[in-house]
Amino acid sequence: MPKVKYGQIGVGHAHASKMAVYRESDDFDVVGVVEPDPALRAKAEKIAAYKDLKWMTQEQLLNTPGLQVVGVETRVRDLLDTAETCVDAGFHVHIDKPAGESLPQFKRILDAAARKHLLVQMGYMYRYNPAVVMLRDFLKKGYLGKPFEVHTVMSKVIAAGTRQSLAEYRGGTIFELGCHIIDLVIGVLGTPESVAAYNQHASPLGDKLLDNMLAVFTYPRALATVKSSAMEVEGFARRHFVVCGSEGTFHIEPLDRPDVRFALSKPRSKYVKGYQDVKIGAYRRYVGDAADMARIVRGEKQADFSYEHDLAVQTAVLQASGLPLT
Repeated sequence: MPKVKYGQIGVGHAHASKMAVYRESDDFDVVGVVEPDPALRAKAEKIAAYKDLKWMTQEQLLNTPGLQVVGVETRVRDLLDTAETCVDAGFHVHIDKPAGESLPQFKRILDAAARKHLLVQMGYMYRYNPAVVMLRDFLKKGYLGKPFEVHTVMSKVIAAGTRQSLAEYRGGTIFELGCHIIDLVIGVLGTPESVAAYNQHASPLGDKLLDNMLAVFTYPRALATVKSSAMEVEGFARRHFVVCGSEGTFHIEPLDRPDVRFALSKPRSKYVKGYQDVKIGAYRRYVGDAADMARIVRGEKQADFSYEHDLAVQTAVLQASGLPLT
């Protein structure tokens, strides 16, 4: 199959070094990277993911013959402006998370992409986590019955220097971290009827970062709780996602090196009634996302995540963060 031509704008996002995934993939031909900030570029040039890559201006990248996809990996405050420029120019985009603070602008980008039949892939890193893929399969097959409860936590200790930069964004840790698990909640339960946010600054540090946050999502016959903090010791180890349904319970913990414990009300396929465990462990983030992108761009399949899904996720992220929708 022909390789997909890919370029990246920005290295300022915390996950920008996922560039390595595209460079190592047989599906992609990486043509170059853009970073106008001299300090960010100098720092990136020392990272293996960017070794020997061609550095370009944005104009040069967007005028590269055959370019198909642009990865938008700027600082969060610049994600939407950059993505809108790329979509307006006719390119598929991967936009890292979260999708900025302006819901109207994000909707405008999605609407433009839909009109042009362009992919907008969001950088939510658990979408192709093997345990999450397994959960979606269980839900599709009805093994868990009707979900009535989701409980999920995503926290860590955020160092003082990083806290200062995150405090620039009013949405706190749910905006920065919790968006990943909100993506999963919407994937399981859909758009909530309401979102109640209970957010506070709990640290003795004086940076004003909202660092202890809880959101409750209400559905006609289900509830979901999303918790995120910047102060949990060994928080990576307790990141989890739990779905309780009328026919079973599915528990992923930890999310980053996933193991699964699930209970079924009766035998299903190769699985027995009651609790059982599946050990998964280490997997590499974004490999599945990149492979899926290539298939979509080549016209081999439709996107697994619709424009409507991504808009619902961003709406819920802003609501859970206590941010306005207008």
